[in-house]
Amino acid sequence: MSHIHSHAHAHHHVIQSVSTTLIVCILLNLLFVIAEAGIGFIYHSLGLLSDAGHNLSDVFSLLLSLFAIRMAARKGNRHFTYGYKKSTVLVSLVNAVILLIAVGGILIESIYKLKNTAPISGEAISWTAGIGILVNGATALLLMKGQKNDLNIKGAFLHMAMDTLVSVGVVLSGILISFTQCYVIDAFIGMAIAIIILLSTWKLLRESLYLCLDAVPEQIQLEKLETEINRVPGVESWHHLHIWAVSTTENAATLHIVIRKLSDMENTKHQLKQLLSAHGISHSTIEFETSDTPCEETAEGCYKQASH
Repeated sequence: MSHIHSHAHAHHHVIQSVSTTLIVCILLNLLFVIAEAGIGFIYHSLGLLSDAGHNLSDVFSLLLSLFAIRMAARKGNRHFTYGYKKSTVLVSLVNAVILLIAVGGILIESIYKLKNTAPISGEAISWTAGIGILVNGATALLLMKGQKNDLNIKGAFLHMAMDTLVSVGVVLSGILISFTQCYVIDAFIGMAIAIIILLSTWKLLRESLYLCLDAVPEQIQLEKLETEINRVPGVESWHHLHIWAVSTTENAATLHIVIRKLSDMENTKHQLKQLLSAHGISHSTIEFETSDTPCEETAEGCYKQASH
């Protein structure tokens, strides 16, 4: 009981820590979006306005991530037996879609700007984007630790890291405009921002969509896991291995094991549970059979059947 309480307390502490980090990031970026958009309107800079629009989508993404983390912490009930953990996967997909919409908006505005160029202040662009480097860089650093094990946080971290690079590009465009008075550079920077966002979003979109369809999570090394299952003492063969994501941080699996002797069941189950846990699968259901009592379920949907 003390171990369970300790684990629950540690999990609650992690959630509180991540929530606090996200709140700080949200406030920091919201203040910058307001400032950047205001300066962009004053100086008619598409580079600043497009970057502000993208940063605003990041604020919404951070808000959604915060909402999903809070939802995932809620306990399960009779209707949602796993709780609301899957909301983290849905939010990661929504975040990717929001970014794709932002890309479309930036490209449309950039094309319009190419046809309708207007004088803008290179100095204002450079100074504002310079502040953006500090804000986005600080946000990325705050999210760096949590992004290793959570697709939501990873998505937010990648966005902020890319935003930092984008801000560097906007600074350079401001400097070039100041020296050359070639205002069309601002539109090209807007297009470059859109392409960078698209590239950084594609992997997040694909992985989120896969998890929504209950695909095997990307971090699970399936072939290695299969090999190690075969090596567990007492396992004669196995089938009906299914692995899916419960949330962006937790995975589940079901597995049918054919054992040589019923007396080996408890020891084999213990070793299999440890093996699955080592591969990042925290929820597992294992059904045992003997060669004399074959599986009554059909092979339909069974990923693979292997034996020694």
